[in-house]
Amino acid sequence: MWLVVLAGAIGCYLIKLLGYVIPQGWLSGERFTKVNTLLPIALLSSLVVVLTVSGDAGPVIDARLAGVAVAAVLLMLRAPFLVVVIAAAATAALLRLVVG
Repeated sequence: MWLVVLAGAIGCYLIKLLGYVIPQGWLSGERFTKVNTLLPIALLSSLVVVLTVSGDAGPVIDARLAGVAVAAVLLMLRAPFLVVVIAAAATAALLRLVVG
């Protein structure tokens, strides 16, 4: 296990070192800036999807999916974040209470 931890630490250090070696012209390009802006959104979205539909034996459709759907609709309507979180949690809780 310590070998994996050490390999991960070395990999992180090399990635950080790579940031100092890459020419500044590559980092200031329009395409790089656009990708760098959208990449965290894509990663977080995929994390939400995986955590929403993953179960022990495979994909699961349950109250979590309804909560995420309610949150997505409220975010499209530009509701305040606190309202989005409370509505999504309440939806999932009510569905779990009703369905079991």
